Amino acid sequence: MQDNATEVTAAGIARMAGVGRAAVSNWRRRHADFPRPVGGTETSPSFALAEVESWLRKQGKLAEVPLRERVWQQLSGHPDGPVTALTHAGCVLLLIHDRPPVWLELGAASDERLAEMLPGALREVFTPRFGPESAQPAPQTVNTPGPAPAPAADPPTAVNAVHSPSPASPRPAVHTPTGTELLPSVPLLRGVAELAAELGARQTFEFLLGRHLDANPRQYTLTPADLAGLMADLAGPARTVLDPACGTGALLRAAATRPDQKLHAQDSAPELAALTTLRLALHTWSTVRGATGDTLRADAHPQLRADAVLCHPPFNERNWGHDELAYDPRWEYGFPARTESELAWVQHALARLKDGGAGVLLMPPAAASRRSGRRIRADLLRRGALRAVIALPVGAAPPYNIPLHLWVLRRPEKAPAQPEVLLVDVGQFAGEGRGGPDWRAVREAVLDAWQAFGRPGRFTERPGLARALPVIELLDDDVDLAPARHLPPPAAADGAEQLTSVRELLGETLRLTAGLTSPRADTAHPARWPLTTIGELARGGALMLRTGGNGGHARVPVLTDHDVLSGTGPSGTLPESDEEAVLTAPGDVVVPVLGGGSVARVIDTTTAGAALGRNLVLLRPDPAAVDAWFLAGFLRGTANNRQASSYASTATRLDVRRLQLPRLPLDEQRRYGQRFRTLDEFERALRHAGRLGEQLVRGMYDGLTDGTVAPD
Repeated sequence: MQDNATEVTAAGIARMAGVGRAAVSNWRRRHADFPRPVGGTETSPSFALAEVESWLRKQGKLAEVPLRERVWQQLSGHPDGPVTALTHAGCVLLLIHDRPPVWLELGAASDERLAEMLPGALREVFTPRFGPESAQPAPQTVNTPGPAPAPAADPPTAVNAVHSPSPASPRPAVHTPTGTELLPSVPLLRGVAELAAELGARQTFEFLLGRHLDANPRQYTLTPADLAGLMADLAGPARTVLDPACGTGALLRAAATRPDQKLHAQDSAPELAALTTLRLALHTWSTVRGATGDTLRADAHPQLRADAVLCHPPFNERNWGHDELAYDPRWEYGFPARTESELAWVQHALARLKDGGAGVLLMPPAAASRRSGRRIRADLLRRGALRAVIALPVGAAPPYNIPLHLWVLRRPEKAPAQPEVLLVDVGQFAGEGRGGPDWRAVREAVLDAWQAFGRPGRFTERPGLARALPVIELLDDDVDLAPARHLPPPAAADGAEQLTSVRELLGETLRLTAGLTSPRADTAHPARWPLTTIGELARGGALMLRTGGNGGHARVPVLTDHDVLSGTGPSGTLPESDEEAVLTAPGDVVVPVLGGGSVARVIDTTTAGAALGRNLVLLRPDPAAVDAWFLAGFLRGTANNRQASSYASTATRLDVRRLQLPRLPLDEQRRYGQRFRTLDEFERALRHAGRLGEQLVRGMYDGLTDGTVAPD
């Protein structure tokens, strides 16, 4: 059944028809019968989905709206907001997942009858899955005078209809929606059920939730799956697991490996708590107890003693409850300062662990060294509660520009006689550019060191990577736990043997560079070729011109302007978008348009398939008309770039269409192209020699200053 109230944006229309947004704008200008906007704003209008679908089909631009797209448009255009729609969808998907015959019976009823009977069917599922409290409707609150609240990013969910009435009253994340609340969602729920028959209930919810998160990237802080898996492995097997700041549930999903587990989740955002609880229930047959509320002020699980606590807490919170919680019994290791919210989360985690239970928290690096937290850090060390501090590479988790830490906790059964703490630094495994860390190497290094630390006997020190340090050596005035400050230098990487190898490699590279050096340039009279421009070649079909900057729907490596300038491989990322990404192919020529440099790069087989990043233009020549190396070489001419550039107060921008090229026969183009190709090989050899030279110089300085290299 089509929902006539469902609205769709221009981006949604483009996705439905498989075109770019520019095409939708053209249709609106050129076709007087294109549907009129029914909502949105002047700059971002929305249209009735049914009218758009009818128009597209009449124009022959659409045979049928794909089911996935129809359901997503119904969800995103729901009159009560996408979060309400997503939670209603999650409720029905859990019913389909747990009791499919019940849904088959309900689905045959009319819309009104379905909305009337659905709450009773949901109660039968929610009670064993989430506890008896979830079988009740969401409590209603009475508005009281006071300052106006900040606008929410999304409307409150219908399963979780109102925000927590006060910080002191945590409540279940999921409540049974009423028939009145469900009635506007019935067309969506029928589409969701149809999609679940095609994909499966769990996969359908993951698809819809993923689309919602991608559409609102600034509203949610996500924990990457690789990091979540590492944290779960550090905690070890656990029957009872708590995440007191659950977000979208990545950590509990990583820890959910057995059907007899009990998963406990809490989040201050009602919509996240509800969505995560439903997500976990669809992911596992474990018992799930989700709650809404401010964890530090209003703990929903005060009697819990878990086997494991996993947490990615909010960082740098000043308003965490310092004034209200001065005498809270959780502060066994000291009352956290107002600026030490992270140490409050650490102690909350320890308070919810059983004796011997493990906790793993993602922490900002400042928490390891701020003077305001040194007394608490010292007591955590003395009593054996802090077992390891692991420095992660840059880019491991948001904020991606900071190398975050993992703190591994253990609730002590008794104070150790000679406590030690494991310090690990895997910053060396950071990826190039913005490509993210080498997670396989990070995982292997961290787990290998952690398992070796847990075995009886003396821990074997790993220079530059891991060290087990007696706690007494850290109990100074600073109690600084930053691993890099306590690890010995990596002698194996920077010692004399490695430097000898680098020196030999540099010698080979320099000999290769000398062999590639261009022969003496003979003097010649300036050529008077007839010229053409890139714009003319593009209009004549001799080459295709494309601009980059769109991520599309598939996640592939992205070639950035920095990669082109430095001659490195694709290192960037782009957010998913409705516009299709421009993918490179062998023989393409890529040109940066900002910065004023004379650079052009020919794509080879190792770089092909990458998406074209921002501020780049791709030229795809017809091999029968234009030689790629000839094209790239002449585009690098300084005078050519100067005449095609425009100058602003802060940057120089290149108009690629104005770049000039001589009109030469193809055979003559190839002669020039071969010479340009040789120059490119020489340039790459020089770059490689430069990097090796820098490595050798830095290694010599480090070796001479730390004593691993003799001065003679």
